[in-house]
Amino acid sequence: MTLKGKPTRVIITGAARKELDGLNNAVDDERRRGITKSDRQTLLRSIEQKVALLKDNPEYGTHIPKDRIPKEYVKAYEVSNLWKVNLSGAWRMLYTVRGSDVEIIALILDIVDHGAYDKKFGYRRK
Repeated sequence: MTLKGKPTRVIITGAARKELDGLNNAVDDERRRGITKSDRQTLLRSIEQKVALLKDNPEYGTHIPKDRIPKEYVKAYEVSNLWKVNLSGAWRMLYTVRGSDVEIIALILDIVDHGAYDKKFGYRRK
């Protein structure tokens, strides 16, 4: 699909790439051992589904207000917008949307569990 008449690409980078590679390795290991259902496999399917949705609509997720964007993303990736997608098992996928004259890119920055998400955004448990 296209957004604003431009094709969309999804790129997984940085911490998200590392998390996804580790998850893929763990799932491959489970499958070699005959495990056909697990939380890891469910999470991997969830990520794959959300990536497909982002290819169709990079604004699919929940937009995070600019004043809530963690400084680490601004510093490392020069992020000016941030989006969140909820995954299975209370995991979150964080991404930014960038555009050029040629294409729109959904750049996935992080895949984190609920605790890491809360810490990253300064949320406290009561």
